[in-house]
Amino acid sequence: MKKILTSLLAVSVCLTPITIMLMAQPTWGQTQNSQAQEAERLLEQGAKLTQQQEHQKAIQILQPVPAMAQELKDQKLEANVLVWLGFNYDALGEKQKALEFYNQALPIYRAVGDRSGEGVTLNNIGRIYDDLGQKNSQFAMGYANAIRFCDRDLDPDTKRAA
Repeated sequence: MKKILTSLLAVSVCLTPITIMLMAQPTWGQTQNSQAQEAERLLEQGAKLTQQQEHQKAIQILQPVPAMAQELKDQKLEANVLVWLGFNYDALGEKQKALEFYNQALPIYRAVGDRSGEGVTLNNIGRIYDDLGQKNSQFAMGYANAIRFCDRDLDPDTKRAA
């Protein structure tokens, strides 16, 4: 009996490090969750920097988030971050760069059926074309559609944000 207990004790001591290693490894869901939390944290930090007029810092913080969102398959997050990046580039006077980000966000918002995100993005694109003096461009005409879209489809809070 003593020999059996000694053998069991020896086996359990040998297996303990393996058990601890396995317990310490995060599962796929935990890894996914921590990545999502990190992406959301970066988005919040970028938004705060934007509100503080720290546009270059906001861009640096937000830059990796679209790729993180793609990895997480979170299209809404991806589109939101693209709009924040566009807004920051616009604030720095880099209108073409801002348009690139807005134009990336627009089809994503449409794909996920986010009408308010679509409307705000259309508004931002139209505003840039207006700033560039391209009031007769095809997209500037789309700006007028965005305004009608906002009046018809969006709630009052979203209209104010646009």
